[in-house]
Formats: sequence, structure tokens, C-alpha cells
Amino acid sequence: MEQLSIFNEYKKEDYKVRLFSANYFHSDHYRKQLENELFDKMEITNKFSRQIVSYQLSKTQELHRWLKYREGFSSELVNILLDEMKISKDNTVLDPFLGSGTTAIVASMRGIKSIGFDILPMSKVAIEVKKNIFKFNVSEIDKVITLIEKICVPAKYKGSLNYLRITTGAYSKEIENEICYITEFNEKASYSDEVKSLVTLCIVNSLEKVSFTAKDGQYLRWDYRSEKVRNTNEKRINDGKKPLKTVLDKGDIPFFKDIVLMELNNVRSDIKKIQKEEKAVEMKIDFKQESSLTGLPYLLDNTIDGVITSPPYCNRYDYTRTYALELAYFGYTDVSIKELRQTLLTSTVENKDKVSSLRKVYKELEREEFYNDVLNKVQENEALSEVISALEAREKNEEINNKGIIRMVYGYFLELTLIFAELHRICKKGAQVAFVNDNVRYGGEVIPVDYLSSDLARQVGFNIEKVYVLPQLKGNSSQQMKKYGRVPLRKSVTIWKK
Repeated sequence: MEQLSIFNEYKKEDYKVRLFSANYFHSDHYRKQLENELFDKMEITNKFSRQIVSYQLSKTQELHRWLKYREGFSSELVNILLDEMKISKDNTVLDPFLGSGTTAIVASMRGIKSIGFDILPMSKVAIEVKKNIFKFNVSEIDKVITLIEKICVPAKYKGSLNYLRITTGAYSKEIENEICYITEFNEKASYSDEVKSLVTLCIVNSLEKVSFTAKDGQYLRWDYRSEKVRNTNEKRINDGKKPLKTVLDKGDIPFFKDIVLMELNNVRSDIKKIQKEEKAVEMKIDFKQESSLTGLPYLLDNTIDGVITSPPYCNRYDYTRTYALELAYFGYTDVSIKELRQTLLTSTVENKDKVSSLRKVYKELEREEFYNDVLNKVQENEALSEVISALEAREKNEEINNKGIIRMVYGYFLELTLIFAELHRICKKGAQVAFVNDNVRYGGEVIPVDYLSSDLARQVGFNIEKVYVLPQLKGNSSQQMKKYGRVPLRKSVTIWKK
């Protein structure tokens, strides 16, 4: 028994998966073999709580609360890992899945250079705004707040927002007019471009609160007052069915101007506090708005001192759906959002095979041999082959509820392994890489993402240093538990070294 705090004791054996394939349906020999092989690398630790490895702490943290990005992690996580990796000033840290920019911002505040990749427009705006933290003039922000407080949308004004098929009807007409009017006001205003971007970020951060929707994992939930729910229930009743049982009630929907002002006042407070308490530093952030799959191949060898990141999990969550309001605001159409979905790391059943498109990238760089080598390593991985074989068997047995799951799982690990291989190439000798991820389960088959990722990283040249596991294990979907029983799943921070 390993003592990890004065209050808790954890048995490592409790964090070991005993049966990867429910009801002994398929062989789990190679998954068990990998589990046993890496067991000594596992450390159950209190230093990474669910709050630290998620967005929960960022909700109230100055600067980091400026973009509500549920898939992010906290500044505490980055600080802990930067200390553990012994990253110092003028070193360079990389985050291939930058999200709200926590890795880049925390590193920059410590005088560390950073490079980050993300294709979502919210990330671009968030980074542009946050990196100006020491440049903002609070007096200018005060004037802007006063100007927005005085805004009154004319009664005859008719605004028209860009909608996607899945966001149509997300706002009342009154709210839609407010969003359009304040957006136009911000675009035409004479204050600085930096503050215009700041207001844009506050607008984006306000959209969900004034809508009839709420982010919920794989999709948007809809309030019972929305036209979408009312029409659906009317159709169900006409078809002799009962109305929807689980319906969202968001309570009173606030005015858009009030929420934007609340966001602006929070941001103003953060800027004033940070400028007063922190020593001004140059924010050396090189943000690249593209997928790391296509961007990493262009970085130079042996230039990175450390990597801290959390990729999209292999959990079917579709960022283009959960962030549909924000993407629509930035002008995405039903066509362009489908194109965007295909550029993201494969983690949803709608992602198509990227083998050919990625091969083309490497062929143009005259690095096709590198790509083929990675592809061969993925195909040779026994634990991954076992996972795919088990899922195929489950599908034949009609236990997989979507035929895209197998393609998704294979594509997920292929693309991650390409990223691991690129990271190994661009990292300096001795550099460490930290990945936050969750294990998953489909059709009764447990996929040990932490160990499997570590094994693939080892195949491309990394040494596995540690697999930190959170004390709190997570459950499975209610459908899985009802059919196959509960198997607690790990949430881990894996550490590899070049």
C-alpha cells in the first residue's frame, strides 16, 4: 500500500483493469500484457485532481476564465509540470492542442517561449487577447464599458445572425437583435483594435448564456421554450408519441448587453489586478491556427524543451457541435463546418479516414518514408490490433451502436502516433512530454488510452517515465454499465522523455 497523502491510502492494484473484454467475449491478452508491463510506471497521486486536470478551476481564475473552454485544464497543472520538467526562462514549450491557451499563457508569464496549434477561431481570439494582458489600458476599457452601457437597440432595428442548421432558433429575436447591434457597434467603434478583440472575446463568451442551448458532451441541449423543442414535441404528439421527457430549463434568459458588460467588468478587474501584482513580461507566443497534424512537420528538429497538452479524448465528442454557436458567430456555414470537422484530430464517428490526406502532406515534404514508418508501427502494435479486432467482433455481434466507432478508434491512435513521432523529432534530448487523457470503453471493450498511447510513444523513440493516475476513477455510460457491468476507468497524465 502506497501512502500518497496524510488522509488517503490507495492500492495500486485497484487501478489495474482485470478484464478488458466484458464477459470474456474477446481475447485481452495483449492489453493485459501491456497493463502488467507498465504497472510499475503507474503512480496514484493527489497532486493532479479532477479540478486541476479540467476546466473547473479556470472558471474563477483571472485571465484563464476569459474563454469558457470546457475541454481545457488549469494553470496549476501547467505550473506543476513546468516545475517537474525543470523548464526555465527562454526555453520553448509546445502545446499541439492549445485550446484556450493555458499552457502558452502560463509559460509566457514565467518568461518561457511557447508554440501552440489550434484550428478553432475561439482559440485564435483568446490568445490574441490574453497575450496583450500587460498592454491594455484600463482607462480605455472603462470608456468602452460606459459606451456599451449606453447602448439601446432601436425598436426598428432588425439584425440577422449567421446560423448553422444545428443552431437555428438558438436565440429569441430580441437577443438576436442585441447580438447583431453590439457586434456592429464594436466593429465600427474608434477604440483600439486590441480592445475590439477583447470585446469580441467577451461577446463569444456570452453567447451560450443568452441562448436556448447548453453544451452537453456530444451535442447542444435545448431549452423547452425553444422553437426546436416545441416543434419536436408538437410532431411527437401528432404522431401519437409522448413529449420529450428530459427537457432543459435555463430559467430566465438574461439580456445580452448585461452579460457582455459582466464579462467586460470581470476582464477589466483581472487586467487591473494582474498589471498591479505581476511583473510585466513579453508574451512570447507563436500561435499557429492550423491542425498540429499538418503544422508539426514544418517545425525544426531539436528545438522544443517540453510539451504539455491534452488532445481531444477518444470519446465521440464533436467540438464542431458543442461550439456550434461560437463557430456560427465567426461565420462558419454548414459546408465549412463539415470541412473543419475533418481537419480536427479524429475523435468522433463522423471523422473520415485521413491516411491518404496525411500521406500527401508527407509526400510534398519528401518525408513519405517517415510517414510509412509510423504507419507500420501503428499496424504492428499488438494491443491496438487487439482493440480493433475486439471492436470488429463486437460489431459483427451487433454490439457497436455506430459503424464509425472502429474507424474513429484506429484513426485516433494513428494520428496521435504521427504527432508523437513529430514531437520526438522536434524535442531536444532530455525534453519531457506530458499528455492528459482518459481511458474509454466501447461495446464492453476497455481501451487503455494512457498505456496504449505510451506504448506507441515508446515505439517512436520516447522513454516512458511515469503514468500519473488520478485517485478518482470514472464510470461508464449507463448503457454500458447496464449491459456489461461497471469497469472503473483511469484518467491519467503520462510523462515521456526523449
